[in-house]
Amino acid sequence: MTHTYNITGMTCAGCQYKVQTLLGKVPGVTDVNIDLEKGTGDVTMSRHVDAAELKAALADYPKYTLTEVNTHKTAAVPVIADEADNRSFVQTYKPVLLIFAYITGLSILITATNGGDWMMGMRIFMGGFFLIFSFFKMLDISSFADSYAMYDIVAKKVRAWGYVYVFVELGLGVAYAINFNPFITNLVTLIVMVVSIIGVLQSVFNKRAIKCACLGSVFNLPMSTITIIEDGLMIAMSAVMLALTV
Repeated sequence: MTHTYNITGMTCAGCQYKVQTLLGKVPGVTDVNIDLEKGTGDVTMSRHVDAAELKAALADYPKYTLTEVNTHKTAAVPVIADEADNRSFVQTYKPVLLIFAYITGLSILITATNGGDWMMGMRIFMGGFFLIFSFFKMLDISSFADSYAMYDIVAKKVRAWGYVYVFVELGLGVAYAINFNPFITNLVTLIVMVVSIIGVLQSVFNKRAIKCACLGSVFNLPMSTITIIEDGLMIAMSAVMLALTV
């Protein structure tokens, strides 16, 4: 059974992670899905858990207030649409689209000026991807780790992985840039991205309203199929390059 609650006091991904973690520790609670923008939480239970138990779990953090949703209320309530809901696809994902356009353009130029060496072009693309994405995560590693722990299957269990992941991306970016041991570099990339995409797929298919952490906390990008495409592209390219280095 799943019940929805109003939760006030959450202002960032860190709050979202904290509330989800605290509620998830309540006996009988099997899953917690927090919607930061709406200020709600969907709590899935294996048995009925009284609202008082959930409130008790947040007692040490009085700024978070949990109340039951009144499903019988019929009076009209003014709704202020979130800015993100009114944005077009291009407006929403403009940062990601621009980054991909810049990296792709640079890769094509380098490939064209090096005798059509498309392997070099892919290597430049991969290096640019990891360096730029790790840069944005570096701006606020803690917030990234909080956001990442909301959906990544490893970070959910070991929050420290969110911090380590940033430096793994940075290391891969440098490795591609200097063409360090292509076999090892592509193998690590393939493993890391396959693990990463699992949590993304679960979140998108379950229609969980959470923030994508691909560009850290700088941009408010919702998790969607574009995140799957982004990770899938990196998996495909690393697999091709790995196969060609064997």
